[in-house]
Amino acid sequence: MTVRIVTDSSCDLSAADIERYQITVVPLTIRFGDEEFTDGQGLSAEGFYEKMAASDELPSTAAPAPGAFEVAFRDLGAGGADAVVCVNLSFALSATGESAQTAARALEGEADVRVVDSGKASVGLGLMVKAAAAAAEEGHSADAIETQLAQLKNRVFIYAALDTLENLKKGGRIGTAQALLGSALSIKPCLDLTSGVVQEAGKQRTRSKARAWLAKQVSEAGELEHLALAHGAADDIDAFAASLGDTPAHNPLTVSLIGPVVGAHAGPGVIAAAMVPAQ
Repeated sequence: MTVRIVTDSSCDLSAADIERYQITVVPLTIRFGDEEFTDGQGLSAEGFYEKMAASDELPSTAAPAPGAFEVAFRDLGAGGADAVVCVNLSFALSATGESAQTAARALEGEADVRVVDSGKASVGLGLMVKAAAAAAEEGHSADAIETQLAQLKNRVFIYAALDTLENLKKGGRIGTAQALLGSALSIKPCLDLTSGVVQEAGKQRTRSKARAWLAKQVSEAGELEHLALAHGAADDIDAFAASLGDTPAHNPLTVSLIGPVVGAHAGPGVIAAAMVPAQ
């Protein structure tokens, strides 16, 4: 059985991983006022942060239309896929998964398409997408991959230290962290994104203390199967990675630049850590 994997551009996977695992990525849209860009096509991650720094208006994002997913699903079927598993950004954070579900329903009776709510964002989603792609490469069925993703979803933890709350407030993705809205602008919010929504996990008064808090979440997780860091053009990401010492992850530590989709809401300077503790 040939199973192919689809995701959206919030996954923050490297071009090398996307090519290596033959993952199809459906892009979201980024808007700066009246200017509109297709994520990863009309605007690079590096270009996004430069533009955000120079813009007086904070960017916004929009989910792909169902038609974009339908085209991707049809193309994979035409290319020989027996089934498609589409793993998307947390449904609680975006309408992207709903668009994928609409596309899947349009193909009922024509194609076997499974849409999975990862309950994660950024590199947390990326870890799940890579796991699905690796399982597909090994010949696992769509049913088996769905089961594996349901189990993995409960094992992926994501924490983030923000440098600013402004993007998150304006983007309306504050989730259950409403208490942060009254925080002074100098406070560095610490978030738990494990459940697929934004939850307050603490407030630190300085950048260095926020970094120390995030490093503590990693160290307290114990032995890890995977550890992925991501950042919003943070100039101290190398120092943070070095502060973790010899990572307990079995696999090499990966460090990614957060793309425009998540970066528009998390803001510049954010550092996130996604991890899978060893069983």
